[in-house]
Amino acid sequence: MNTLHQQVGKKRRKLKKRYFLLLLILLVLSGTVLFVGTSYSFREVPSPSDQLVTKPEITETPASNDQPETFTPPEESSPEPEVFPTIESDGTETPTDEQTEISSEGQTEMPMEENSEQPVEEKEPEKVVYITFDDGPSKWTEQFLDVLDAHDVKATFFMQGSNLKKEHLQESVKRAAKDGHYIGGHSMTHNYQALYSNQQFVPEMLESLDLIHEITGTTPRLVRPPYGSAPGLNGEQIRKQLADANIKIWDWTIDSHDWELPGNPSQIIQNIKQDTTSDKEVVLMHEKSQTLEALPDILNFFKDQGYIFGVYNDASHFVMNFQNDAAL
Repeated sequence: MNTLHQQVGKKRRKLKKRYFLLLLILLVLSGTVLFVGTSYSFREVPSPSDQLVTKPEITETPASNDQPETFTPPEESSPEPEVFPTIESDGTETPTDEQTEISSEGQTEMPMEENSEQPVEEKEPEKVVYITFDDGPSKWTEQFLDVLDAHDVKATFFMQGSNLKKEHLQESVKRAAKDGHYIGGHSMTHNYQALYSNQQFVPEMLESLDLIHEITGTTPRLVRPPYGSAPGLNGEQIRKQLADANIKIWDWTIDSHDWELPGNPSQIIQNIKQDTTSDKEVVLMHEKSQTLEALPDILNFFKDQGYIFGVYNDASHFVMNFQNDAAL
């Protein structure tokens, strides 16, 4: 019995040894296969396409002020063309050699585009006439506005403070401003003694301009001196006061003398015609019945002479005073 047990034990030990050897062999074979497969995967198998030289893959890098290095492919004896990868555009258009020129300082300048339009010929200076009326508002203001509107003409009115205070005339003042006419100051009293001898010119002008602002909402800075700036404004002191107050003054180039010609509109027209000598004229008239009667013929005369009708604008003031004072 003992002998039988000993024989069975020996057989078991032999089988264990065989199983162990078999397992060991299997492990060695598996490791060998894994090693060979990994080594093989790292090998580069040559192919016909490997004979072409290609640029390395270009990856996007952050923008830099430095210029990228230029890649120069090696010389090839093969007659086949070099193959380069396609670089996707980032949306920035790169100017061609024909679109840019390199300046002597090294900066890139875009060439000036040729102007296909024909050069505009310089026009001759236009003939401009400024129609002006003093001493309003008056009972004739509405009729003056009707005539001007019928002829599509804008005018410059210099209105007097004592008349501006009359409430029944203020609607005409508002209409004049609304229709596009300019309304400037013409003092409060129109009194030579008060304005010039008593040095009330600046205060009266400021008061008249304030009245115009209250009635129309406009803010005019232009005034016309009663009887003209000469000799009334000969003194430098009063002109400095005007300049400090930002007040501009206008005289005239043509005096119609209408105020002294009641019932004689034809003479008013003749006076204006004979004094029209310049391409820029400023016509002095007043709100008088004889002037109203002459006005259509006066407007037609200037139209026939090729004049356009200007209206004063504070933003484009030009010097028009007998003192030749550029500050006014």
